Amino acid sequence: MPFSIVRNDIARVHADVLVNAANTHLAEGGGVCGALFAAAGREQMRAACDAIGGCPTGGAVATPAFNLPARWCVHAVGPIWRGGGHGEEAALRSCYQSMFARVVELGARSVAYPLISAGIYGYPAEAALAVAREETRAFLAKHDDIEVTLVVFDRSAVRLGSALEQEIREYIDDEYVAQSPHARRRGAELEREARWAADAEAPAAAKPEPGAADAESPSCDVLSSAFAFVEDVAEEPAPDGAAPHMLAAAAMVPAAGAPAGTAGAAPVELDDLLEHLDAGFSETLLALIDQRGLADAEVYHRANLSRQLFSKIRSNPAYRPTKPTAVALAMALELDVPATQDLLSRAGLTLSRTSKFDVIVRFFLERGIYDIYQLNEALFAYDQPLVGSF
Repeated sequence: MPFSIVRNDIARVHADVLVNAANTHLAEGGGVCGALFAAAGREQMRAACDAIGGCPTGGAVATPAFNLPARWCVHAVGPIWRGGGHGEEAALRSCYQSMFARVVELGARSVAYPLISAGIYGYPAEAALAVAREETRAFLAKHDDIEVTLVVFDRSAVRLGSALEQEIREYIDDEYVAQSPHARRRGAELEREARWAADAEAPAAAKPEPGAADAESPSCDVLSSAFAFVEDVAEEPAPDGAAPHMLAAAAMVPAAGAPAGTAGAAPVELDDLLEHLDAGFSETLLALIDQRGLADAEVYHRANLSRQLFSKIRSNPAYRPTKPTAVALAMALELDVPATQDLLSRAGLTLSRTSKFDVIVRFFLERGIYDIYQLNEALFAYDQPLVGSF
């Protein structure tokens, strides 16, 4: 099953196992620990933890979940940050490994955990996220039938790293804001207003006679109107799942009542096109996988997809994925932007420059960053849908 990130109060999340960021005494604390104790029932959880007696740093123990929306609560003890030179990273990795070991022992099918040690224990959020990402990836490589969710209370807890975060922000400003149809239309309005102001200030003798330009070149206006119409269509955001070239093509289809010569040729041309369709998404995907010599498990792990969904794609030649699923597979195959666009087009999809989701995906593809976990962290930070199967 895939890995996901959600913003929520962990005490409200439904999963087989909810993970508590515990202390060595397994005593009730603040933050995540306090929330879980309160929701579980303080007296019951205290009694269960007291019966265990404690847990060393880097370890994890399990108790019943009591009133929580879960079957078990795993109490994982992360390290206190002391500057990074006191074995904190090794202890945090051990904490996640112990936590996942308890999940397997319990026979759980789903687990939700907080970013351990990144709260009052002071572990830098960016470094804590990197450890959580790496340990989760290693766990799911061996246990892909378990659903794993990172739960954060505040979106700012997902820190991308100052350099990467700044690069993404600048890229979005350059690509998404500049390419927005609203920005282009506002720019056109400013140009038009400037032209009107210049016309108003020009001497009357210098102004052209009304209708003179129309009389000299009547065909120019017709062509200009036609190209302006197609350009306006191309600038409109495409409907979900539609490629921009489909809109432009639709704009050029002869309307009802068009001259018989243009309408008469359409059926023959359409039949010819339908007899020579390109390979579909599934066929193209499987050919790319074979070309790269990859195993199925390697692909769906990289793509953050469940084994069941990948089986559907492999067995159904007519399978049409959602854009997040198609993008996840393009990332797994490490395709560049043109190859990704080609793969998506076979499902009637495209990456545009007017969608923040699409622009973030392009950022990762252009820089050859094919880590699906990092991409999802960036998408989460910008409140965009995650890629994979959810």
